[in-house]
Amino acid sequence: MAGPTTETVFNIFRSMESGPAAPSSAATAQAWLDHHSRSLGFFIDGKFVHLAERRSLSVLDSKGGQVCGVLCAEEADVSQCAASAVSAFKSWSLLSCYQRAKVLLRLVGVLGLHGQCLSELSQLCAMACSPPSLIRLLQFYSSWAQLRDTLLSGWTPLGVVAVVTSDDSSVYSLMLKVVPALAMGNAVIVVPGRSVAPPALLLAQLFSGAGLPAGVLNVLTGSDVTLGVNVAQNPSICYVTYSGSKPDGLALVQASAGMGVPVSVSPCVGATCPFIIFESADINSAVDEVIEAAFKKKSEVHWVLCVQESVCDNVVDRLKLRLAGLKCVSLQSEADRSLVDTAVQEAQQQGATLIQSCSAPPSGPLYPPTVLCGAAPASPCVVSPAPGPLLPLMTFRCHKEAVAVGNHSPHGLAASIWTEDLTLALETAKNLSVGSVWVNSHSVVDPCLPVCAHKDGGSCTDGGQEGLYQFLRPSVSSLPIRSSAVPLDYSKFGTEESPAVIPDPASSPPSYLQFVGGKACKSVSGCSVAVQSPGGGGGVLGLCPEGGRKDVRNAVEAALKVQPGWQKKTPSARALSLHALVKGVEAKRQDLATSLHTQTGVSMDEAEKEVELSITRLALWAAYCDKVQGGSLPMPKSGSALSFPEALGVVGVVLPDESPLLSMVTLLGAAIASGNAVVMVPSQKHPLPTIAFIQVLQSSDLPAGLVNVVTGRRDQLTVALANHSVIRSIWYWGSAEGCRYLQYTCTRPLKTLRLVSQEGQDEGVDWTQASPSFLEDLWRNAVQWKSVWIPTA
Repeated sequence: MAGPTTETVFNIFRSMESGPAAPSSAATAQAWLDHHSRSLGFFIDGKFVHLAERRSLSVLDSKGGQVCGVLCAEEADVSQCAASAVSAFKSWSLLSCYQRAKVLLRLVGVLGLHGQCLSELSQLCAMACSPPSLIRLLQFYSSWAQLRDTLLSGWTPLGVVAVVTSDDSSVYSLMLKVVPALAMGNAVIVVPGRSVAPPALLLAQLFSGAGLPAGVLNVLTGSDVTLGVNVAQNPSICYVTYSGSKPDGLALVQASAGMGVPVSVSPCVGATCPFIIFESADINSAVDEVIEAAFKKKSEVHWVLCVQESVCDNVVDRLKLRLAGLKCVSLQSEADRSLVDTAVQEAQQQGATLIQSCSAPPSGPLYPPTVLCGAAPASPCVVSPAPGPLLPLMTFRCHKEAVAVGNHSPHGLAASIWTEDLTLALETAKNLSVGSVWVNSHSVVDPCLPVCAHKDGGSCTDGGQEGLYQFLRPSVSSLPIRSSAVPLDYSKFGTEESPAVIPDPASSPPSYLQFVGGKACKSVSGCSVAVQSPGGGGGVLGLCPEGGRKDVRNAVEAALKVQPGWQKKTPSARALSLHALVKGVEAKRQDLATSLHTQTGVSMDEAEKEVELSITRLALWAAYCDKVQGGSLPMPKSGSALSFPEALGVVGVVLPDESPLLSMVTLLGAAIASGNAVVMVPSQKHPLPTIAFIQVLQSSDLPAGLVNVVTGRRDQLTVALANHSVIRSIWYWGSAEGCRYLQYTCTRPLKTLRLVSQEGQDEGVDWTQASPSFLEDLWRNAVQWKSVWIPTA
C-alpha cells in the first residue's frame, strides 16, 4: 500500500500537479503564506526574490490582524525588474498568436485547480476575488490573443507596461489590465496596492508555473503610488496604467508629468453611482437588490438611490422591512466612524431622515445600515460619501428629472435603472453620462463589456475589444523617445512674452481674423502677433489676432451650445455635412495651395499635392461616420449586452507644424465625424493654411460654433485650454514643457490627452499615409464607450 504523500503546497504549485485534497482552502492559503515565512518578496524573472535589507509593510485582515509582510522595492529592484521585462518582451512578442493563446488557456486550468486558494488568500487580505470571473477573463482574452494578427492587423504591442493599483482596488480590476496586456504580446510589471499584493504574487507564481516565460509578468510591492512613479521613471517603461482610488491616480499622473511616458487612469474606487427606480419597476425586486448592493456586498462604488415620487412611500416602507434585522457593518477604523457620524449629522441638519436596521453603537468601528431619506443633491453624503453603510435617497418626478439627478455625480462610472418599460430604460440609458448601464440589475461584470467612465471618471477604456487598444499602437507609428523631465514652473508657463516683431509700415502686411461661433472676428484683447516668412528671414507675412483666455472661453461656450445637437444627428447626416465640407475645400483649392506655398516655402506642386490629399482625407472621414458604431456583445448569460461609442464633447486641438493643412483636416475630421465640437489652435509657426481654411468653414453647412479657430501664442492658449473645465480632451503637438504642463494640470477635471513633443522627436506618423490602424487610432481618441446590459427572465 502506498504511503502518505510528502508533497508540499509549494512543490504542488511548482509542478502544477493535483495534490491531495486539503482540509480546507483556507489551510492551503495559510500553508502558502507559511512557506514564505509570512514575508513575501518580489516576483522577478519567474521567481521570488527575498532581500533581507528591504523595509517591510504589514498586510492586515478585516479585523486588523497581520496576515503577512510585503517588501518595499527600491530603485535597484525597479531596474532589475525592468531589465527582466525588456528581455522577456523580445521573446514573448515573437511567439505566434497561437502560442500566446495556448499559454493563457493553460492558465484557465491552473486557476480552476487553485481558485479556492486564491479566493481564501484574498479574503484573508480583506479583498474580494471571484475565481470564475478570472477564469472567464482568461478565456475571453486568450481568444483575442489568438485573433490579434487577424482582426487587429496593423497594430503592434507597446513593450513593457506598468500596471499600478491602489490599496483598495480589487483583484479583478488589476487583472482586467494585466491579462489583455499579456494577450497582446506585452511584458507587464505589476505594482499592486498593499492588500492586493499577496493575491497578485500568488497569481504571478501560478502564471509562471503554467508556462508564461520568465520575466513576462513581474510584481514589485511597496508604497503603490510612490513606487509607481519610480517605475514610470525607468526608460524601459512604455506605458503606465492605473486602477483604484482617484486621489492616488491623480497623484501618480502629476508626479510622472514630464517623464515622456503616457499615463492613463481608471478611478474605479469611490465613485458615486445612481440606482434609479421608476414607478413602472418591480418594487420588490428593486428594493431587494439595492439592499444587496449597498449593504451586503463589499463594493468599490457608493450608491445613491433615486426614486420616482409616486412610489417613494412604497419604496421607503419596503426598505424598512428589508433593513429590519440586518447586523451592523464593520468599518475599517475609528477614523471612518468619525466620518460617518459627521456625514449623518450634516444630512439630518439639511432635512434628511434616517432609516436604520438598529441603533448605532455610541462608539467603535461598527455602524448599522442606514438610509438617508430626503438627502439634498448637494449634501456631502451624496457628493463625497463617507466610507460606511450609508445610502442617500433622493426623489424625482419625471424621466428628464431622473436623468438630471443621475447625472449629478461627476464620476460618470455606472448606473442601475429599474423599470419594466424597455423604451424608458433605453432612453434613460442613452441620456445618462455614464460608461455602464445595468437595466433591472446591478454590478454585472464580464470582460466583453467595455468599462469607460464618462465626465471626470477616467482617461482610458478597460474590458472588451475596446480595452485592447491601450496596449497597442499602429504599426506605422513609433514609440515616443523617452527623455528626462524638463524643469518647469507651472505657475509661469504660458505667461512669458514673445519677442515683439514690428513690421515695416511700407510693407502693409494683411491682418487676419480668427473664427469663433461661426463668425470671423478679432481677439478680445485687440492685439496681434506677426506671422513670419518661411525660414525666419525677418519678413512678416501678416498679423494674426492674439487670442487668450477670454477667446477660448467664448469658443468653448459656442461649441458647448451646438455639440449636443451635432452628436444627436444621425451618422449619415454628419457624413453629408463632411461631404459638403469636401466640396468647399475643392472650391478653395487654389487659395489653400497658395497659403501653403507662401507660409511653408514648398513648391506650388507640393502645395497642390497636400491640398489634394486633404480633400481625400476629409472624404475618407465622411465615409467613416456611419461605419464604426459598436453593436451587441456575446455575453455568457441570458440577456442582451450593447456597446456603442459616444462623442467626448468639446475637444481642444493644438495643431502640429508639419503638413499644416493635411494634419489639420485629419484631426478635425476625426473629431467632428464622431460627434465632437472642436476648438483649434493653429500652428504658431505655420498658421496661414488654417486661417485660409476659415473661408471653407464660413461657406459650409456645419452648425455655427462646431469648429472654432483661435489664433495666437501656443503656450498661452494651451494654458487656457487646460484650465477650462468643459473641455473633455486635448490633442497637443508642441514643446516638451507644454506636454508636461498639460499632464500635470489636466487632472481636475481629468481630461484625456494625446501629447506629442515636436522638439527633436518624431512620433513616426507620416501625415500623407492613411493606414487603417492610424485612422482608427485617431477615431478611438475621439470617442468614449457606453455599455448597456439588459437581462431576460
